[in-house]
Amino acid sequence: MTALDDLRAFNIGEAHIVLWVFRGPRGPAVQPPSYTGRWVQTDQAVDQRLRTAFSNERDRIQETMEYSLLAENNEASALRIERDETHAGIFMLSSGEEVEAKRARSESDLVNTSFYAIKATHGESVIYAVRQADKSWKSRHRRSLRSTFIMREHELTVDDTPRFDIHEGVNFFVVGDQLLINGKKQFESILRYKAAHVSDFDDLKAEAEFSEIFSDVAPLDEHIRNNKIQLRRAQAIRQKGHYRDAAFMQRLRDNYMQFGFQIEFDDNGLIVPTPETCSEIITALLDHRLSSAFSENIYDVQNTTTVAV
Repeated sequence: MTALDDLRAFNIGEAHIVLWVFRGPRGPAVQPPSYTGRWVQTDQAVDQRLRTAFSNERDRIQETMEYSLLAENNEASALRIERDETHAGIFMLSSGEEVEAKRARSESDLVNTSFYAIKATHGESVIYAVRQADKSWKSRHRRSLRSTFIMREHELTVDDTPRFDIHEGVNFFVVGDQLLINGKKQFESILRYKAAHVSDFDDLKAEAEFSEIFSDVAPLDEHIRNNKIQLRRAQAIRQKGHYRDAAFMQRLRDNYMQFGFQIEFDDNGLIVPTPETCSEIITALLDHRLSSAFSENIYDVQNTTTVAV
């Protein structure tokens, strides 16, 4: 069975529900993150809301697609990635048992929560449904809140009860050894994926096969380093590895003008990056400018899937 099959088959109605709240990620960006987690005692009404959030998101997913740095899911799909490729195991390890020492006992234990996880257990199966916390969990927002006025028994009255919002959906599921991701941005923030992109970009620049195709890599570094989207693309360039293929690089030199690129090459055939051409260089090395044999149009694409013919 696939992870999606396991998620669909999971009996959330009879599952034991525990809400865990986490602060983090913390620690140096180049190291695995750390998290602090506490479990929260909840009543039946809250448990039902958590089950509903779980079910709402599960029911939305009709198909999955492989996670890639440039892949984007739609309203009926989720991205799929192996758990071992992420830091999910770190926060899961800290939420293994609901021991007394990890119980949340006061409002202060909940304030500044970064994300929460619905831990659902049925039989031997455990699934985590994770959601990034909104501003209602942040101390700065809570200090700025004025009293809430509510209608009670035909009369407007003040309600100063502390409030924490639980949304009607989640950002990703941990199902066995895989993650099914609905909110890519939130997933990357919670599990610190951008930091991994920065580290991978540094590794890419350190590769002689990459740096030696340029006359100067500095303009490309400036274009990519502080941009999350470009960092993803740089990591995808490394994964595809077209720059290591001498035949690919020669075809790029021979055909770049035909495909509308303004990339510059020096007398030695090295790419000369400029602020104006960095985005085109990235597109070319991703092999994301394609020609249709049917319409004879040329397209820029966000992602590619190789088709066996």
